[in-house]
Amino acid sequence: MSRVTEQPAADPIDARSHFENLLAFETDCWNVHDAIERGVQDFVLLDVRAPQSYDAGHVPGAINLPHGKITERNLSSYPADTLFVVYCSGPHCNGADRAAARIARLGRSVKKMIGGVDGWKDEGFSFTTEAAARRNTPAAR
Repeated sequence: MSRVTEQPAADPIDARSHFENLLAFETDCWNVHDAIERGVQDFVLLDVRAPQSYDAGHVPGAINLPHGKITERNLSSYPADTLFVVYCSGPHCNGADRAAARIARLGRSVKKMIGGVDGWKDEGFSFTTEAAARRNTPAAR
């Protein structure tokens, strides 16, 4: 018996529930890229890294709002039903988790783009260095 099968797999009904629940919390780089490319970006993409990291290269269309600057004031220009998708550097970084928790604490809808910048790069998608998408608020600077 291997360590893979040492613990029995979940019942298919439980497995379905588990994985469908994950999809309510996460999306991936491919789905975000596809939405942007098809012009159906029905979410606000937030790059929650430091401004220097954002300036070095970010996902096209992303707005820079570091996770520590996520406040009701900085989200107030978005309708209450806005879905925010957050990302940070990658699996080794918990900035996206921190951002998602802050957004949820404010009563807003949020998903994490799993993989972050590393995942985007792994998929072969391009970055932009255009800083025009940075939020122009004193708190976000």
